[in-house]
Amino acid sequence: MNVRALLIFVAVLSAPLASAGDIAGLWKYAEEPAWIEIQFEDGVGKGTVVRNDVYPERVGREIMIALRADEHEDAVWRGQVYVFRLGELKDVEMSLDQSGLLRMKVKVGFISRTVDWIRVDEVPRKPA
Repeated sequence: MNVRALLIFVAVLSAPLASAGDIAGLWKYAEEPAWIEIQFEDGVGKGTVVRNDVYPERVGREIMIALRADEHEDAVWRGQVYVFRLGELKDVEMSLDQSGLLRMKVKVGFISRTVDWIRVDEVPRKPA
């Protein structure tokens, strides 16, 4: 195999991993003072609460698991999210809109809810 063919082969294999990194990082819940960190390892992601001013007992909880980039849709990830009101994991579809907003859509029966998260560079310090 020549060098050019090898580079193309490596690029094709690493494409799903590169797209998984698009949502890696810190996110702030648009409606409340809560922040999560999404991390990927071997193409599988998880989301952990790093700060929550309303429910501080949730800090450290892994609330998103098994996140994977959708093979058929760009900027879409699927996995599971813990829904506190229901006390259980539910399937979630996450997508990045053109402005960079992370939209999480969860369906429970015939009802669905979409929650928006805003990318942040860091979690702000708590006021004194």
